[in-house]
Amino acid sequence: MFVDSHCHLSFPELRGDIDGVLARMRERQVVAALNVCVTLEEFPVVLALAEAHREIFASVGVHPDYQDGREPTEQDLVDLARHPKVVAIGETGLDYYRLKEPLDWQRERFRVHIRAARRSGKPLIIHTRAAAGDTLGIMREEGAGDAGGVMHCFTETRSVAAAALDLGFYISFSGIVTFKSATELQEVARFVPLDRLLIETDAPYLAPVPYRGKTNEPSYVPHVAEKIAALRGISAVDVASASTTNFFFLFGQLGKQVKVAG
Repeated sequence: MFVDSHCHLSFPELRGDIDGVLARMRERQVVAALNVCVTLEEFPVVLALAEAHREIFASVGVHPDYQDGREPTEQDLVDLARHPKVVAIGETGLDYYRLKEPLDWQRERFRVHIRAARRSGKPLIIHTRAAAGDTLGIMREEGAGDAGGVMHCFTETRSVAAAALDLGFYISFSGIVTFKSATELQEVARFVPLDRLLIETDAPYLAPVPYRGKTNEPSYVPHVAEKIAALRGISAVDVASASTTNFFFLFGQLGKQVKVAG
């Protein structure tokens, strides 16, 4: 069994074919997917998909790239996270690649999400791009380790992974790890302990080999597991089992694993 720990089913590339997406997930033994929120305006759709389908879970948060929508308060996030199908706070974090300084608003938004996660008891989904130092610094300052969570779509160095692991975070690998050019990331995939590893698609983006360049979807997540298994010299079954158990444990759903898979 596999779990896609991070995807965007409410994005237009996938939203219009949810029945097909779920059918293909079942064909590939992908038993669950975490549909990740990027704006508060999008959240009702994210939640509705989770309410309608037992295989889908939801998060609540505002991505660091989105400037123009409603700015979340700590209380907003805490209140919305009370729903039983909302299992995480995020996607949050820092992204200095697309946007340039001054980015004080982005750093403050990240702090708000961490505080909400600590209050709600829900783990964080953290995005970091070209901002690893500040991301880790704010995580330490705000006590992100008390909430826990995952560094999603990880593309940073082994030393950044080690620092996140020291804070109690999981590391999630996307289809990027299957790319021929991703040699440094592949070394990180060998390094991360199996009991702290997750797999994801980040669909509809970043489709793994052999679907690179096409619209990504949760049914492709086994290819990520297969690549990690090959890198580590273990079976894809071992990666699937560990990453699935890790997902349900991190997001507080361990007792529901059999029910979801059934």
